[in-house]
Amino acid sequence: MGTLLATLLLLLGPALTSALSVAKDTGEPLMYPFGLELGDAATPTEDDGMSPEISIDVPFSFYGQQYRSLYVNNNGVVSFGVSVAQYTPDPFPLADGRPFVAPYWGDVDTRLGGHVYYRQSHDATLLRRLMRDLRAYFPGIHFTATWALVATWDHVAFFGAATTVARKENTFQAVLATDGDISFIMLNYEDIQWTTGIASGGDPLTGLGGTAAQAGFNSGDNTHYYNIPGSRTDNVLNIQRTSNVGVPGRWVFQVDVGVGTVAPSTAPPAPPHTTAPPPPPTEGREDECLE
Repeated sequence: MGTLLATLLLLLGPALTSALSVAKDTGEPLMYPFGLELGDAATPTEDDGMSPEISIDVPFSFYGQQYRSLYVNNNGVVSFGVSVAQYTPDPFPLADGRPFVAPYWGDVDTRLGGHVYYRQSHDATLLRRLMRDLRAYFPGIHFTATWALVATWDHVAFFGAATTVARKENTFQAVLATDGDISFIMLNYEDIQWTTGIASGGDPLTGLGGTAAQAGFNSGDNTHYYNIPGSRTDNVLNIQRTSNVGVPGRWVFQVDVGVGTVAPSTAPPAPPHTTAPPPPPTEGREDECLE
């Protein structure tokens, strides 16, 4: 069995490495395009704010449930069915079963700096880039994206940040894509400088300490969820240097029913300064934190 596995890895390794190299060598920035000039809307400039309920015209399949609306919440969450004002994160799975995607669930306060942008899109250029990236990470996938949501937290500050020193800011993004049946989540981390607002025990000068931000997703069924390593610890500050697809600062998951939660299932070694892809969680669990 060991010999067979080694042979398969030798055969698949070059192909997988090549696929990842294509994705990394495109010269495109980590973040997908965003901003008012692209037609994005922005959430209210306030503490613990959120968008209105957003009706989506292609259902998003999330582990057996199809959702037709969502919220983009200032505190680093895209949620289905209910908005999220909670600022101190809990580990997944959540006891109350709220389904949501958490690129960086923490206490954002856009009154002190930054903006939260979002748009749903059928733009052909955007969808082509998404499909190119996803096919590189999931070789052999038969997927043609027909809808995407791009939600971006741009240079956002934390609640209680001191105004007498240089402000700590975070820039990160969630991209959701689907064809109505197959669904993906992509989380991009461009610059992470703080982990915690002061109401969650953070320091007003550094934005560190206390109960740090949570990253990952929670399907709401108490079985399919994922805590990105380092979540709710100081190590989440390093998330921009980690990955499960060999691209520092990017985590990608296929989240429709009946599939694993981590891509790819067999991956080449992680590049320097990244973590190797964790094994697909077939049952709910909280992953170990980064060392």
